[in-house]
Amino acid sequence: MTVIVLTNCPAGLRGFLTRWLLEISAGVFVGNPSARIRDVLWEEVQQYAGQGRALLAHTTNNEQGFTFRTHDHAWHPADHEGITLIRRPDSNAPSQGATTRQSPPSGWSRAAKRRRFGRG
Repeated sequence: MTVIVLTNCPAGLRGFLTRWLLEISAGVFVGNPSARIRDVLWEEVQQYAGQGRALLAHTTNNEQGFTFRTHDHAWHPADHEGITLIRRPDSNAPSQGATTRQSPPSGWSRAAKRRRFGRG
């Protein structure tokens, strides 16, 4: 079983994939091509995806029973003791040109003090 998911890709690429795979939802293609055809399809997807993103998942003979590949995704496959996991980007890391976040001051806020001890 092979699954290809396209996001923001040209319509021509979607039409190309329908020759070998069935489009079950917008940008989601499934089928059972041979390994050679699957690799050729993935090369075409990488070449013609443009600004879009693509994900390929297919069955294989490993502990998970499947593997996947990504193209222009922020999330990347990472091997962890023989199991492939998805590594997401750290959302707390400052981006380029951004100022670093300062930790909030410790202790009670003024509003919390007023609620606890009354207004006065």
